[in-house]
Amino acid sequence: MMRKTYTFKIITFGCKVNQYESAYIGEKLKEHKWIEAEIDQPANVCIINTCIVTERAAFQSRQAVRRAQRANPHAKIAMTGCYAQVYEKELLTIPNIHLLSGNVGKAELPGAIVKLMDENQTVCGIPEFTKNTVFEPMPIRSFLDRTRAFLKIQDGCESYCSYCIVPYSRGPLRSLAPELVIQNLHALVREGYREVVLTGIHLGKYGSDRENRITLADLLTRIGNEKLSLRVRLSSLEPQEVSEELIAMMASENWLCRHLHIPLQSGDDTILKKMNRHYTTRDFASLIERIRSQMPLAAIGVDVMVGFPGETEPFHQNTLALIRDLPVSYLHVFPFSKRKGTPASAFPDPIAPETVKKRAETIRIIGLEKKRLFYESCLNREFRVLAEGWHAKSRNRIKGWSDNYLPIAFQSPFLVHNQWVQVVTEEVKGDVLTGKVKE
Repeated sequence: MMRKTYTFKIITFGCKVNQYESAYIGEKLKEHKWIEAEIDQPANVCIINTCIVTERAAFQSRQAVRRAQRANPHAKIAMTGCYAQVYEKELLTIPNIHLLSGNVGKAELPGAIVKLMDENQTVCGIPEFTKNTVFEPMPIRSFLDRTRAFLKIQDGCESYCSYCIVPYSRGPLRSLAPELVIQNLHALVREGYREVVLTGIHLGKYGSDRENRITLADLLTRIGNEKLSLRVRLSSLEPQEVSEELIAMMASENWLCRHLHIPLQSGDDTILKKMNRHYTTRDFASLIERIRSQMPLAAIGVDVMVGFPGETEPFHQNTLALIRDLPVSYLHVFPFSKRKGTPASAFPDPIAPETVKKRAETIRIIGLEKKRLFYESCLNREFRVLAEGWHAKSRNRIKGWSDNYLPIAFQSPFLVHNQWVQVVTEEVKGDVLTGKVKE
């Protein structure tokens, strides 16, 4: 008997890991001959992959359910991800959710969605993580029309920062076996990808759960030995996990992108301690200086949290002073969000919303200046750019990215996509650098 063809939509919130898992779900459904519906077309199933890192993310997830129900009145609604894992009871109060699944057994979700339609078999029980929870491989062959692919190689977090719900939503540390990492990279090369971003919930802890205690640097050494025809980019790493070995490798290997995104969160030691962050501002500054000394043109992004409970004006000024002094490339600034179930949700001395907003804006302005200075330091230099396609077709301008995370545009009379181009930068224009192709 022929299987009926269904249509689906996936709405994704949150981190690169969620994006990766959504891509896996979509690919598996297509293997069942399902079709991804166009944005303006109704679907048989709407899948919402949720996030709860902030209250806004949780609100957007709930809002997405209601929008999906309005736009697709006859559709089955499936919710998965971090919100479902931690706050299952909240979501059960929303009517007409037909399938509720968390992050445990997420690799099996496509099969559950198929059963939902073929057999009307719903799933609403969400298992909890245990110490024996293993990494679920989710190999993916394609990522829409992108030149860059993601590869999830790690999951889980056991740091328990006082403000963070992630350890509860993502469970214990677990890693993809190194031989499977290599196997997946070879598969992505065969699919034509020229850049792969290695991602995880706590990427710097890669391998710490495995019997041989392999490190991220060990894994990268093995990747380098494969001589793959692609470059590798790393997602966010904690400060104490950016080792000297990793810095040296990044500085010397042209296949490893000179790009680090490192959470600072606060520039005050008292606040860092309350956050349960295991480093000092002096440690952080020393790390940034070591990176910059070995890689003058590396992109260094920094996360900064504003408005943590007890963040007095002097503590805020300490953060401003540190950030002004740090030779970083860009900032990601976000307000503290009270998350039920975390220690910080009960901390005294909350900061007034208007104060948080003002402080965030002050730091964002510094971040824009940091970005401008970084871009200017990269002028009149040659970069190998991975072209992604038209930036301004009417002006024959192609856009791509350098290894150190520079958006670079250059002139071309024809479309250039997924190709390496040597470009000499000439000018900063808004959020991009422009340049000319090296003859």
